[in-house]
Amino acid sequence: MADIRVMREDLPPAQPPRRHLISIRDLTREDVERLLATARTFEHSLEREVKKLPTLRGRTVVNVFYESSTRTSSSFELAAKRLSADTMSIKAAGSAVDKGESLKDTVLTLGAYDPDVIVIRHPQIGAPQLVARYCSARVVNAGDGKHQHPTQALLDLYTIQQEVGRLEGVHVAVVGDVLHSRVARSLVQALDLVGARTTLVGPPPLLPRGIEQLGCETSSDIGAIRDADVVYVLRMQRERMQAGANYVPSLREYTARWGVTPERLRPGQKVMHPGPMNRGVEIDPAVADAADSLIQSQVRAGLVTRMAVLYDLLTHGPIPVPAEAALEVA
Repeated sequence: MADIRVMREDLPPAQPPRRHLISIRDLTREDVERLLATARTFEHSLEREVKKLPTLRGRTVVNVFYESSTRTSSSFELAAKRLSADTMSIKAAGSAVDKGESLKDTVLTLGAYDPDVIVIRHPQIGAPQLVARYCSARVVNAGDGKHQHPTQALLDLYTIQQEVGRLEGVHVAVVGDVLHSRVARSLVQALDLVGARTTLVGPPPLLPRGIEQLGCETSSDIGAIRDADVVYVLRMQRERMQAGANYVPSLREYTARWGVTPERLRPGQKVMHPGPMNRGVEIDPAVADAADSLIQSQVRAGLVTRMAVLYDLLTHGPIPVPAEAALEVA
């Protein structure tokens, strides 16, 4: 009988794992520092008369958004175009999703076009893992339910580093609806990764039990924000709240007790907000428009940070594939 054993040297070389950005937990501090440095490089390119770079020419980036978005969707699309990638944007409304198509079948359809990157926003936790399971593209999580929003955390780190001058030892107070916020979860993990300190402030029902395990402190006293270098304001995530649940007696009382007003800030404190803002609810218009507001800086940072993420996923190594199992999402 013929020997059908295959020698190790006859085997094809192992392929490197596909690289994704699904959670801040996928990153090391070295990854974060590299991404922020790359974003600073791209920041300089925005000052040129011709802003487009040939870096990702011939690559295809598909943006799939099952939830409404202005800042994230527009910045990802513009980031890809500034790097000369081909882009395609798909919204749930007006697509086959309206006819009952599952996320799995949508991903299989998109995968047939052989995209290089799929950027996905979805209301269900685990949707990006499912995309990674059924498609060969690199996957970027642009927000899954109340779970993660890693590129928002990265652009916030970039903004703080640029405006405050450092990340190590910076104290950030995050105020508002933490319970339903993917932004807060990603930001707490990212700040802990780079040696910053976080205090979460809000009504007790909106501060998740055990969240201190992520590396933060909690307080229900709005006065706790005065010790922070940066006050990061969150809106009430009413679209994710259970019907009939009363987390606060009313928005008026929430504003009275936890709204960020000029009187509650000390001179020189920086203020951030991921948007969209509800002026007059979680943030006073005078605070949003003040000289120490970094909200527009965050928007600009979103472009260069997402340029850095797309570039890094396709050209640098390695950001590990998420360890958690993919979840089926209808």
